[in-house]
Amino acid sequence: MAEVLDVKDMLPNRFEPKRKNRWLLRIEGIDAFLLNKAARPSIETEEVEIPFINSRRYVAGTTKFGEMSISLHDPIAPSGAQQVMEWIRLTFESVSGRAGYADFYKRNIELVLLDPVGTTIENWMIAGAWIKTANFGELDYASGAEAQMIELTIRYDNAVLNY
Repeated sequence: MAEVLDVKDMLPNRFEPKRKNRWLLRIEGIDAFLLNKAARPSIETEEVEIPFINSRRYVAGTTKFGEMSISLHDPIAPSGAQQVMEWIRLTFESVSGRAGYADFYKRNIELVLLDPVGTTIENWMIAGAWIKTANFGELDYASGAEAQMIELTIRYDNAVLNY
């Protein structure tokens, strides 16, 4: 006969999940308290198909890192839009039309996940990050209570999970 386990026997006694609301994202030039949402890094490894007679084998190909979505508040002061535009201007200056050197616009980002008392439990170093897209939101006369948000898509070269 099958053994029925009690719930307390299936879960560890000291189980504490990582929470979605305990994190910090450190980006040079962007105040951390403006951040509302952020995605953790994503990694994709392509497959290489090796045909052999009537079958196929697969091995790992090149690996690339995905894009990172970030959402931030846009208060009156300090202006989130101004902080984002200062970073974008290092990539492309719309007034003069000049582009920037990667050494100037690429930044390293640190993503930190916290436990209930504020201790770092997970640390990502994201290297070579730059703003791929910035959406400063829409305006609407019928919506007086909603806060203005800025949506960013960040492209980066590498991400390392330190711990």
